[in-house]
Amino acid sequence: MKVSCLQENLASGLSIVARAVAQRSTLPVLGNVLVATEDGRLRLSATNLELGITCWIGAKVEEDGSTTIPARTFVDLVNTFPNEKVEMELNVRTQSINVRCGVFNNEIKCIDAQEFPPLPPSDLDGGLDLNIEDLREIIRQVIFAASADDARPVLTGVLIEIEGNEMTMAAADGFRLSVRKAQLSSPASSALKAIVPARALSELARVVSEEDEIVTMHLPPNRGQVIFRSKNAELVSQLIEGPFPDYQGIIPTSHTTRSVLPTSAFLKACKAADIFAREAAHSARLCITPGSELEPGVVEVSATAAETGSNESIVDATIEGEAIEIAFNVRFLAEALNVINAPNVALETTGASSPGVIRPVNQSDFLHVIMPMHLGR
Repeated sequence: MKVSCLQENLASGLSIVARAVAQRSTLPVLGNVLVATEDGRLRLSATNLELGITCWIGAKVEEDGSTTIPARTFVDLVNTFPNEKVEMELNVRTQSINVRCGVFNNEIKCIDAQEFPPLPPSDLDGGLDLNIEDLREIIRQVIFAASADDARPVLTGVLIEIEGNEMTMAAADGFRLSVRKAQLSSPASSALKAIVPARALSELARVVSEEDEIVTMHLPPNRGQVIFRSKNAELVSQLIEGPFPDYQGIIPTSHTTRSVLPTSAFLKACKAADIFAREAAHSARLCITPGSELEPGVVEVSATAAETGSNESIVDATIEGEAIEIAFNVRFLAEALNVINAPNVALETTGASSPGVIRPVNQSDFLHVIMPMHLGR
């Protein structure tokens, strides 16, 4: 293999794939990045067997070939190079690669590419095209609600359901649920359902570049994998096995009080309350008081900390229904409000011990359910 490319492109590509490198593994090759020539470009791949990331960068290929280079050494080295041309030449017999850039000349010991886990075939068909801009927003609106606790693996993933031309993503951690629906440009040939690790979707949102417009999702039959592929990047993830909870049964079908608030004002009130609520498991009280003919309704967000003090914020709101006091994890509230793009949100409540529902006003594609906390006196 003999190739050259720009340091800037190589550093960027390595930063994308390095997140999939295995930190500790009994297989030394999993600590390496696969570097291979492919169709006149340079392919960089890394995997920890659960998640694999590939990206392609422009390069001048003089001789085809492939090898795997220790990731940490390679990434750190390339980041020290000047923004000039990087030349790489592999000695197949000794499996060492000579890497040159400006005044830097390095020999790195490699592991044969034959030992690297097999990559998905390039000729996958039957994929589903997704708009990257929409996909990024959908992922942002659900992954924060996935669990970080491995005790229930299915809750560390995001359920993706596709039927006809509608896609639904849902994530829950036992205390909250985020559901986002989206219309697809073309209908799926058959209904699909899969649980994708939240971490994989987070990485997907990071690796797809601004230049790409479409990412294609493949669910190869009987492989237990999902593959997302764009023009310059590919992400492969193992699916999570097991039944996802019936989230439809968690969503309240009615409410006794509906409060419409400005999203930004409500978010600021929640962030302020969380400064004081941190000591009390992030618990904050919401006092919802309907207005009269002369005065608007108000939602008072308050939190008390034995060590720090107390906080109260009042947000004007349009309130339909009864007055209510309810406590929520205010950090969860803030995280939900943070992903809503609408200027106003509706908070629907039924009672102090029933879940609340947050919806953007005039948008039916997103909802967030949040469980109440004990209302201390």
